[in-house]
Amino acid sequence: MCPPDRAHIEVFDPDLRGFYVDVLASGRKSFRLRYSFNKKLRIVTLGNASVMSLDDARQAARAWLLKAKLGEDPLALPSDVLGPTVASFFSDQYLPYIKTYKRSWVTDDSMMRNHLLPALGHKHMGAISAPDVAVFVNQMRTQGFAPGTCNRALVLLRYGFALALRWKVAGIESNPVKEVKNLRDDNKLERFLTNEQMASLMAAVRESDSGMLQHIVLFLLYTGARKREVLDATWADVDWERKSWRIPKTKSGKIRHIPLSAGALQLLGTLQDMTQQLGGMNSVVKGQLATRHIFANPQTGVPFRSFYYSWDSARKRAGLPDLRVHDLRHSFASFLVNAGRSLYEVQELLGHADIRTTSRYAHLSRDRLLEAVEAVPNL
Repeated sequence: MCPPDRAHIEVFDPDLRGFYVDVLASGRKSFRLRYSFNKKLRIVTLGNASVMSLDDARQAARAWLLKAKLGEDPLALPSDVLGPTVASFFSDQYLPYIKTYKRSWVTDDSMMRNHLLPALGHKHMGAISAPDVAVFVNQMRTQGFAPGTCNRALVLLRYGFALALRWKVAGIESNPVKEVKNLRDDNKLERFLTNEQMASLMAAVRESDSGMLQHIVLFLLYTGARKREVLDATWADVDWERKSWRIPKTKSGKIRHIPLSAGALQLLGTLQDMTQQLGGMNSVVKGQLATRHIFANPQTGVPFRSFYYSWDSARKRAGLPDLRVHDLRHSFASFLVNAGRSLYEVQELLGHADIRTTSRYAHLSRDRLLEAVEAVPNL
């Protein structure tokens, strides 16, 4: 019984640590348990002592203590209330889905493993708030990651929540990432080559031990295509009569047709002669492989997976150690704009869905800007 001068008393079990009966002045008695989880004291009510037996209460207390010892929070709400963890959703549902249509799913997988899962993987999606996401972004920034990298992580996480809502995953009622803005990225590297740098680069790639490098680089400059689009190009996609190159698999998922300049056609003609000679010199099987892809590896007849080492050596010889292959696409766009072509034409040739993306490539040379201001007459 609770003494009259007390609001309640606690009677602890000598055999099970933390297990006790809380007796109120009103006479109500409850079985309770004190335990530690993540270095924090927790108190849970197991049941009313008038309807719950002592043995049942001890058994329930032991079950709670076992969960806590195994690292599982006994007070955590079930997954049907808080939804799946970030790790389980992105691994079991998000990744299998994007693999069905997204060619660059490997990039998402890398972003998940290196950034999202270590920081948020253990959390239930329904328990994540906008401040949790803001803390995650701040942690990435303090670790030295660029704003662009942080923004890509945000985009991935935001899309994951959007899919969970679309699929009506239990426990997820909102998208907290929508409340967190992308970081301002003022460090986008938009580099393009000057005529002098172009000459140095071409001289360097022609000296490369890789005989195919000069052709790949030249075709990238002639077309403004992406690296993988060029490496996977096949002869079947070239329409000689219409002077057009068909790209069946683009970043946007749409088929594109790129008009071929006289320089591009001459280059393809040279490569066609080379592959026909290679086909005649090698076995029938190797000849078929060699003639299928335009920029095939002469040794294997299949497309190059990468040409980084030969490219890296060439750009260093040209005095351009920081030049990226993608900068050749930037240069293609800048050549067009400097020649007076419209942004609409550049957008069509680059295959951009949004004109705002094209405007990032629309670099005007210093000389052209000087010509522009000369249009103002002397007063």
